Amino acid sequence: MVGGLSIPALLKEGKKTAILSIPIIIGQISQMLMVITDTVMVGDVGVTELAALTFASSIFAIPFIFGIGLITSVSILTSGAIGREDDAEARSVCRNGFFLALGAGCLLAALGCFIIPFLSIFNQPEDVTALAPPYLALVLISIIPILSSIALKNHSDSLDRTWEGFFIFLGGVLLNVVLNKVFIFDLGYGLTGAGWATLISRTAILVAMLLWFNNTIRVVHLVPRRWLQKPDPKTVRKLLTLGIPASLHLLAEVGAFSTAAILVGYWGEIALAAHQVALTTAGTVFMVPLGLGIALTMRMGKAFGANDTSRYLPIIVSGWLLTISFISITATACWLGNEFIARLYVDNEAVISLAAKFLIIVAFFQLFDGLQVVSAGYLRGLEDVKVPAWTAFVSYWIFGIPIGWLLATTGGLEANGIWWGLAIGLGLAAIFLSTRVLQMERRLGQINFSNRE
Repeated sequence: MVGGLSIPALLKEGKKTAILSIPIIIGQISQMLMVITDTVMVGDVGVTELAALTFASSIFAIPFIFGIGLITSVSILTSGAIGREDDAEARSVCRNGFFLALGAGCLLAALGCFIIPFLSIFNQPEDVTALAPPYLALVLISIIPILSSIALKNHSDSLDRTWEGFFIFLGGVLLNVVLNKVFIFDLGYGLTGAGWATLISRTAILVAMLLWFNNTIRVVHLVPRRWLQKPDPKTVRKLLTLGIPASLHLLAEVGAFSTAAILVGYWGEIALAAHQVALTTAGTVFMVPLGLGIALTMRMGKAFGANDTSRYLPIIVSGWLLTISFISITATACWLGNEFIARLYVDNEAVISLAAKFLIIVAFFQLFDGLQVVSAGYLRGLEDVKVPAWTAFVSYWIFGIPIGWLLATTGGLEANGIWWGLAIGLGLAAIFLSTRVLQMERRLGQINFSNRE
């Protein structure tokens, strides 16, 4: 056994991670199903509408992901409080985290809506730019309820109460499917109808989460007894100290993908629609390692809060093995079934042909994508957020996007070059973050050597 690492330890920690992550992963996939539903239903309306959805979603993703990164601090601090068995701190994190999410959602929605009159600066096809604003405005407003809901879910997940939030979020997805049919087709609102469906569904999720929190019995000692209290400056400061770097980390990655969509738009509506097909597929697969990363943030956070360094390495290695096992299957599926997958979304042969080429690149970079998000999850659990943020910026913006643009233009690969640039950025991020995880494990293990097995 090396540093507490053994087969029994790996099996034990891997099983715990898998059990915790299953409802989180299903919940993440269910949210991705909302994107898939919009993509498929809007795709039935037309290629231009699908391209407008892609363009609007790329802009929406930037403030949305910044908000998600900000409230990951709820998971980190709640997990640490549970590890220290500090119920009062857990309640404070939940209450202050919820109102931080509510305020951030309002601010981000307002900032996003401010740029809507200036969409033409992105140099997209004119008919795409003309269709996007109403849908974009509605999904930007939906940031307010969904961020608040995710803050509550982050707290409940950290308490190992994962299934309740899963069923509530899944209910919102099913509601979105029904409302999409009503607004897009029955009422004939098209792309704008998808926006209304999203806003109403996400508001319903928030109402359901609040009702559950205020009527739960099993974790009553870990949820706020009185919501309307003066904010706790100490807790808010901790949330921001951890949340802002985490936001910048996610923003660097998702901003790169959003920028990629805008760059792909230079090659027209077909390229933009194909990009949406490949991105939706990659995003759906990504939900599994993302769910694992969230679960591992909580598990590492509890071990960190309890100062139990002997569990770090088994948790780390077992999580990597789970990720690699899953990605091996999905990467093979994308490689061999690229055209079949593309046909599930659209029936336009030009879009299918280009999307199939993108999906081969998706198969290539999935392993990197999985390892980098899981490694980032470990580091957040250890409250190490600043170095990963810089790592993401360098990987995607110093290397990934510039190299992708060079491959697309000078290299003659056009839209394919943008996707290869994303693959390079993800590969560098995976290497840097995995190395950082091992450095942190070694450093903390030396500081607390007496706790190691």
